[in-house]
Amino acid sequence: MSSVAVLTQESFAEHRSGLVPQQIKVATLNSEEESDPPTYKDAFPPLPEKAACLESAQEPAGAWSNKIRPIKASVITQVFHVPLEERKYKDMNQFGEGEQAKICLEIMQRTGAHLELSLAKDQGLSIMVSGKLDAVMKARKDIVARLQTQASATVPIPKEHHRFVIGKNGEKLQDLELKTATKIQIPRPDDPSNQIKITGTKEGIEKARHEVLLISAEQDKRAVERLEVEKAFHPFIAGPYNRLVGEIMQETGTRINIPPPSVNRTEIVFTGEKEQLAQAVARIKKIYEEKKKKTTTIAVEVKKSQHKYVIGPKGNSLQEILERTGVSVEIPPSDSISETVILRGEPEKLGQALTEVYAKANSFTVSSVSAPSWLHRFIIGKKGQNLAKITQQMPKVHIEFTEGEDKITLEGPTEDVNVAQEQIEGMVKDLINRMDYVEINIDHKFHRHLIGKSGANINRIKDQYKVSVRIPPDSEKSNLIRIEGDPQGVQQAKRELLELASRMENERTKDLIIEQRFHRTIIGQKGERIREIRDKFPEVIINFPDPAQKSEIVQLRGPKNEVEKCTKYMQKMVADLVENSYSISVPIFKQFHKNIIGKGGANIKKIREESNTKIDLPAENSNSETIVITGKRANCEAARSRILSIQKDLANIAEVEVSIPAKLHNSLIGTKGRLIRSIMEECGGVHIHFPVEGSGSDTVVIRGPSSDVEKAKKQLLHLAEEKQTKSFTVDIRAKPEYHKFLIGKGGGKIRKVRDSTGARIIFPAAEDKDQDLITIIGKEDAVREAQKELEALIQNLHVVSTLTFTAELHSG
Repeated sequence: MSSVAVLTQESFAEHRSGLVPQQIKVATLNSEEESDPPTYKDAFPPLPEKAACLESAQEPAGAWSNKIRPIKASVITQVFHVPLEERKYKDMNQFGEGEQAKICLEIMQRTGAHLELSLAKDQGLSIMVSGKLDAVMKARKDIVARLQTQASATVPIPKEHHRFVIGKNGEKLQDLELKTATKIQIPRPDDPSNQIKITGTKEGIEKARHEVLLISAEQDKRAVERLEVEKAFHPFIAGPYNRLVGEIMQETGTRINIPPPSVNRTEIVFTGEKEQLAQAVARIKKIYEEKKKKTTTIAVEVKKSQHKYVIGPKGNSLQEILERTGVSVEIPPSDSISETVILRGEPEKLGQALTEVYAKANSFTVSSVSAPSWLHRFIIGKKGQNLAKITQQMPKVHIEFTEGEDKITLEGPTEDVNVAQEQIEGMVKDLINRMDYVEINIDHKFHRHLIGKSGANINRIKDQYKVSVRIPPDSEKSNLIRIEGDPQGVQQAKRELLELASRMENERTKDLIIEQRFHRTIIGQKGERIREIRDKFPEVIINFPDPAQKSEIVQLRGPKNEVEKCTKYMQKMVADLVENSYSISVPIFKQFHKNIIGKGGANIKKIREESNTKIDLPAENSNSETIVITGKRANCEAARSRILSIQKDLANIAEVEVSIPAKLHNSLIGTKGRLIRSIMEECGGVHIHFPVEGSGSDTVVIRGPSSDVEKAKKQLLHLAEEKQTKSFTVDIRAKPEYHKFLIGKGGGKIRKVRDSTGARIIFPAAEDKDQDLITIIGKEDAVREAQKELEALIQNLHVVSTLTFTAELHSG
């Protein structure tokens, strides 16, 4: 019977000299295909007691899974492991949070599988996937693609074998991708390349590569042979870094496919010419038989967290031991809790190999330093400067800070970890002696105001007092603010933040309704006036709306008392603006504008100063005759009288007052002033002034040359009489180019219609939008008669226009 020597590091010296050749029985996996996915209980049977475990330790890692039985249940569970070095998301504030959790949720929603994640001792990720077979396979593929770092490799196989890898309708390829959780890219038929690219994890690539080579071997027209070799002896056949099997392949021209460690298969497949293939098989059989006779095993306990150091990057450490000692080292799977490492080799070499295993296991260590979590950011330093000083000296040391935990974890070469630990402990001691922290409660509704626009306020406090201030995010709805740093700076920052909060507690917001036309005046040229108000009330924030918003709301914010004072001040300012913004328009004949201005502007300046008003005259090249006076009402009236007086003195200007009931004023003025404008134009451009609407006055003032004033008065009274009896209006349309013919030379034609019918006919002014519209006003019978005459004239013009156009066409 075979036996296994079980050693610890302490008993290693005792056993080293007493090793003798022994043979062990190694369990083999005979099935060519992987078993159906197991149930959790089947896949992970209870581990035996320690004694029993030691007795069976001669079995290779993972041999206990030989008891797996195919399951018939519709729901299955699979567990697999992602090593730390292959994890995509290593740095998380708290396990299960962040991008990783989001990805898992998406995978569960997409596939319908259930996922459970946990961290192993070595910081690798254990993932349990439950659900229907199809869902589990899809979820596993997604997890590998999104949570595990990806690599790629190429496998050359004959071009004619590619279609067998793809399978009917691509089913074989899809199944292979699902089983190995990889992405397999096969060149297009028109691409001469024979290279198949595989992307995935290291383990997945190995499995997929093995499967692709097996498919190719089956299709190879050359001889194919399968040799059963116990899994434990595969490393001896492959040799260190696969050199031995590479030499045999090169020398015999035979392709030899050894299953990777992650694939539970024992057969080695040979493909080649019959004679050379036989040579290759014979050589490998010889190696196998020799190793079975000459090798023995020892089992040692190595902490699970140290296994990765024995394996080394990409398995290099295992290959180094195999190369130097000829001993194979078997490590239990990462998802197994076993800590037993088995060494297989010739007895005289086992001691040296064991020394190397322990050396590699102990070459790296994991240690921790106690440090309050609030000090972590100071140990790290601004932009990681403090930590960089340590990691630059010892780049192989990994330093990990976990939020909320009062410790720092260090991992790396033992010597370097010890030095780094000493340095960090010194930093912690120094920081504890000279740093302090305090926590204050401030209602979270004020937090954004404490932070300020783009963090301006809180950044100023941090820089000024050399402290770190943690304000919780809005989503937490927490009132707790933490201040850390120099003790004096902490107290000063605390005092300022509490004062700001107290001020905000007393803060009020008030909306003032101010007509938008006054906003620019209150702001002043280049903001001078608003700057004066802000200087007067420095604690009050005054916000004007954007002009494009057409809003009249001006917002004041600040301490209650100051806001009230500022409100009263601005309301008085607005009242003054309203009082001083009374405006009247005075029509003055254009030829007299220069006299009103006076030499060098002397007259108008004097009127402005004495009446305390603003007087605007139209530009010299403008057709407008209106002078606009702005200021207090009484002052505007006084200025108006002065200007009218100048006009009266300069010409034979008569002024007549006509009494017309106020209720008729709007109808006499007409839509947009069209009716009254037509009377003024017809009567030599006289000025007709109606009293302000709502004043209740009946007095209408007509001003101009005497004869024109009398004519306008007569027309106005006649029109008013018509309006009082019964006024009737009709609109007719005529092309604008007909209007001059309808009016006639000097207005002769239209005057004839007016005189014969007694109706008033109004043509559109140049600024009117509707240039086709002609309005007839008067008694109904008069209006109807005028309408009839005008429509006849328009019809004649239309006929003439049509005949002219037709004649032009014929002559062309």
